[in-house]
Amino acid sequence: MKIICSNPLAALIIGVSLLAWPSLRAADSFKPFAAPAWTLPDVDGKTVSSDQLKGKVVVLDFWATWCGPCRSEIPGYVELQKKYGEAGLAVVGVSLDRGGPLVVKKFVEQQKITYLIVMGDDKIAAAFGGVEAIPTTFIIDRDGTARFRKEGAMDPEEFEAILKPFLKQ
Repeated sequence: MKIICSNPLAALIIGVSLLAWPSLRAADSFKPFAAPAWTLPDVDGKTVSSDQLKGKVVVLDFWATWCGPCRSEIPGYVELQKKYGEAGLAVVGVSLDRGGPLVVKKFVEQQKITYLIVMGDDKIAAAFGGVEAIPTTFIIDRDGTARFRKEGAMDPEEFEAILKPFLKQ
């Protein structure tokens, strides 16, 4: 495909958009896998494990406080947790911030994040096949199988439409 654009700013925007598009479309070729077990500290240092979420549909979002696209998705995840928590949804933010839990805790309080936030590391990122970009988000079904993966931000309504069938199972 050849795109001709005389405006350099427009060309840059189009180019970045085209680069982002394959990341989201890559979900079409996603191969489900058994989600790995994990144990991580939350922002208060309490231990949280994937075993505590058995039987729930889990949205596992790898993110960081400094990541603009990650930040833009937070209100949507807060709303999903509020809307579907009683139906068995557990949104879990896996912070990849290097600044430590105090930085993340302060951010969580400022942004009024109401879903679970844990402190991630290279080990959990590798266990999920590597996280090359953030946000990277997985949907894990009630049986513990990762069924969907996306890299980059997604429109909240589009993500909810993908999530809803898993909540009905």
